[in-house]
Amino acid sequence: MAVGFQNKTGSQNLGSVVSVRGGVVDVRFDRRLPPIFSVLHAGAEGKIIVEVMAQLDASRVRGIALTPTEGLSRGMQVEDSGRPLEVPVGHEIMSRMFDVFGSAIDRKPAPQNVEWRTIHRTPPPLSERSTTSEIFETGIKAIDVLVPLERGGKAGLFGGAGVGKTVLLTEMIHNMIGHQQGMSIFCGIGERCREGEELYRGMKDAGVLDNMVMVYGQMNEPPGSRFRVGAAALTMAEYFRDDEHRDVLLLIDNIFRFIQAGMEVSGLLGEMPSRLGYQSTMGTDLSGLEERIANTHAGAITSIQAVYVPADDLTDPAAVHVFSHLSASIVLSRKRASEGLYPAIDLLQSSSKMATPGIVGDRHYNLAQEIRRTLAQYESLKDIVAMLGMEQLSLEDRNAVARARRLERFLTQPFFTTEQFSGMNGKLVSLKDSLDGCERILRDEFKDYPESALYMIGAIGEAKKAEANQPEAKKPDMKQPETKQPETKKANEKTPGGQKTDPQPKAATASTHES
Repeated sequence: MAVGFQNKTGSQNLGSVVSVRGGVVDVRFDRRLPPIFSVLHAGAEGKIIVEVMAQLDASRVRGIALTPTEGLSRGMQVEDSGRPLEVPVGHEIMSRMFDVFGSAIDRKPAPQNVEWRTIHRTPPPLSERSTTSEIFETGIKAIDVLVPLERGGKAGLFGGAGVGKTVLLTEMIHNMIGHQQGMSIFCGIGERCREGEELYRGMKDAGVLDNMVMVYGQMNEPPGSRFRVGAAALTMAEYFRDDEHRDVLLLIDNIFRFIQAGMEVSGLLGEMPSRLGYQSTMGTDLSGLEERIANTHAGAITSIQAVYVPADDLTDPAAVHVFSHLSASIVLSRKRASEGLYPAIDLLQSSSKMATPGIVGDRHYNLAQEIRRTLAQYESLKDIVAMLGMEQLSLEDRNAVARARRLERFLTQPFFTTEQFSGMNGKLVSLKDSLDGCERILRDEFKDYPESALYMIGAIGEAKKAEANQPEAKKPDMKQPETKQPETKKANEKTPGGQKTDPQPKAATASTHES
């Protein structure tokens, strides 16, 4: 790992460890003080890597360890590399998996003929940014209709633990890489190692790994490593955008872990925390990463970020800061997940700045507004339906509830990435088919169809196939009242006094015969 680093100045700048407190290392240099963000090496073969975060005085620096500090002790020799943290860029990194140091972790030889670039780069200036807005189709009905994504924009998947953030992110990778020109970079920040291995194997089996690069800083790594892995992945994405003029899809799972790692680093450095223990520089740290994700004249970096929401609280400072950088916010609902409505997107809380008539068109905008109105009306009537039943609603409200329930089920969709668990083939639906289906449901063309006919289908045309199987099962139920009514009338005619309680006289006669 550290062997690949060579001293930039050509002359060794050696220091010694003054103190070690967890991941915080103080180093003394008598000859030349390393600048901020310089990488230091210590231990056997220089495998312990420290990044300089502060200069304490004329001869001491304080750094954060990017690797475990086992074996590090006071007085141990430290070497200044003379350069910041760097990662490889170039066409040769395609289909490979790297860590924060740019080392290949896919058990293959290190890529050759690559250029090494620092991860600390400035965002593109306003003069180089593109001002055009284009829709980025995902093939997922609920997103394309109600929360359209922006090409070159940033979208967030907000949700607590276990509501489907990673599954939705993986499905977008499958849909976009297979049907969009360009390439994808997946950045795993503080997530499970198992998920990284499963994603690598799944993308390889799907045949889309050739257009992907993966960068991981998983939850078992020190906070300094997790804090820098996002910038490492973004440096690779910037190369493909600026040098190769390609559109790049950057997927980050999970941006909250980046903030959490920054909070840990800040605490280790002894800085004063702000509300709920977050670092006081959280806004600056997040902006330094998010503002580099931009649409320029050379190409576009479109980013989709999973955002863990602590305790499902959308007012958490981390979620609030991330909200301000996004062009689309997709909120995942635990309630919808418990009802089996996948993807579990909260259709009313999710929003997109692209959902305007000037960008998506009048028809799409009006349909989306009508869908939201119908769903909002259903939401306001849920308590009445739960307490008093549908019979207490007016005819207009009953129709609105029926439309909303059918819309909710039509906006579910089987995923390619969950085929082995659900047993259903994945569906990729175009924006035109999604809009046509919603429009026909709002026009009550499917009011005679059972709700289950619209559940977990692709285009609206598939509902007819599902509905065709329903009448056979329902025919016996339809005939039952017809056969019972004549018997009831005859029994009522024989009963004296015009009594309509048919079972009671039968019970009485049965008891008299027994007596």
